[in-house]
Amino acid sequence: MSRTTERMRRDRARRTRRNRAIAAAVATVAVAAVVATGTLFATGVWSFGGDPLAAAPVSSTRVSASATPSSTPTPSATVPDIPAPAFTPEPTPPPPPAFDKAALSIDDPTSPWVVVNKLRPLQNGADYVPPDLVDLPADMPNPNGYQMRADAAASLEEMFHAALNEIGVQLVAQSGYRSYSVQVRAYDYYVNQLGTAGADLTSARPGYSEHQTGMAMDILDTVSGCSTDGRCFADTAAGQWLAANAYRFGWVLRYPDGGTPVTGYEFEPWHYRWVGVPLATEMHDTGISTLEEFFGLPAAPAYAP
Repeated sequence: MSRTTERMRRDRARRTRRNRAIAAAVATVAVAAVVATGTLFATGVWSFGGDPLAAAPVSSTRVSASATPSSTPTPSATVPDIPAPAFTPEPTPPPPPAFDKAALSIDDPTSPWVVVNKLRPLQNGADYVPPDLVDLPADMPNPNGYQMRADAAASLEEMFHAALNEIGVQLVAQSGYRSYSVQVRAYDYYVNQLGTAGADLTSARPGYSEHQTGMAMDILDTVSGCSTDGRCFADTAAGQWLAANAYRFGWVLRYPDGGTPVTGYEFEPWHYRWVGVPLATEMHDTGISTLEEFFGLPAAPAYAP
């Protein structure tokens, strides 16, 4: 064999081996491509159809156009938990201060709270005269010309005006301040009419009368015709208005119905006593009808022996 022939044979062999290697490489690449394509279809990354978004890879922040949105979208960022503010209840208001029953004297005859009854005569009763007696205003009916202490008179005027405005009835100042000597004559009159036992239910003995304090008033009206006798005035518009409203002006019905075992006097719907708005309001609000009961004093149904 010539050298030329041998070289040609070797060249053919080399070309054959090279072609076989190329073919094997191409086959390997093709197989790998097929496997990869199948995986993409199997996992849903690629799909058949014309929607380019359907074939796009799905990331954590992108949803395919064909996907059905969730009813509660997933937030793209985590929101930190913020605790709700702690509930703070409204502070309970402190209770109102208790009424101070010792704020004013119940013994001093000049005090609006002085308690005068059959067991508690006025201090120096035979000589006591209130320090600030005044005449009542001219527009207040005052048939007997009685005076009162200044504060009580001002309050009485206010109450008379209120009654006229609210129920259209003119009240009458029937009997106010009585001196010791005047009370002597009044008590003697009732003794002559009713005897001592009867008089003691109707009229105070001299030195034991609230009228001598200048802070008591017997009140009637100009329309009913009632007098300071019996229960007549209690059933009038004026009597009922006073019973319901006198406390607004600092007055209390001193001898209430049913109070005889405590006060020692029969029901007097006309007899009002000025004690000032604070005390009158407290007695009204608590439903305590007599000064004796309010201040915890002994009942005074009769004079001491």
